[in-house]
Amino acid sequence: MKKLLLALFVSILTMGAFAQNIQTHYDFGKDRKLVTTTVEMFRPDKYGSTFFFVDMDYSSDSRNVDNGISLAYWEIARAFKWNETQKFMPRVEFNGGVFKLDGDAPFVPIENCWLAGVERTFASADFSKILTLQANYKYIKDKEDAAFQLTAVWTVQMLENKLTFTGFADFWKEEMFWGSDYRFLAEPQLWYNFCKNFAIGTEIEMSNNFGKDGFMVNPTVAAKWTF
Repeated sequence: MKKLLLALFVSILTMGAFAQNIQTHYDFGKDRKLVTTTVEMFRPDKYGSTFFFVDMDYSSDSRNVDNGISLAYWEIARAFKWNETQKFMPRVEFNGGVFKLDGDAPFVPIENCWLAGVERTFASADFSKILTLQANYKYIKDKEDAAFQLTAVWTVQMLENKLTFTGFADFWKEEMFWGSDYRFLAEPQLWYNFCKNFAIGTEIEMSNNFGKDGFMVNPTVAAKWTF
């Protein structure tokens, strides 16, 4: 959940800045009814940029977790550059975490994933519209030796930056015990920015063969603080 603002962060990179934020989401999805917090950070340097996020779910009715953290997950990625006119940036990424299937059961690991690939960013002159496309080789330990992941990340600033439409979409191969081996996950977000630090909004998680077989839609209401 929440690979938010990668495309926007690319525009920040061109201005020599860095950004980090904390989000709190309440999930209204069927059998969800849980709170998720997300911490994100982006930091550029002269050789590229580093991005990471950490998600934590608190409790889960459907999994009988009524106290404490029911999921912890993080991703960290590094993109590399060697000049300012470079169109394609090589990148590497790591994903991993743990979750609870049931409140009385121990935590179950989310398999470690390593990705390597390239990304290309397209932007309007004022960086109000940004699209980043990624193509990655994906290795999932003890599961997939030669999978792939395609990712699109976008940001659109509207109403003089008062309204932000952002999000990502992933399509990848991962063998599971249900449904197809091909998975899709998208998380578009819409934020109203009261000021440069505080925003409220929503995220709509749309997935196919992600948490279970078939298509799911899980909306949230959220608040965000940007440092």
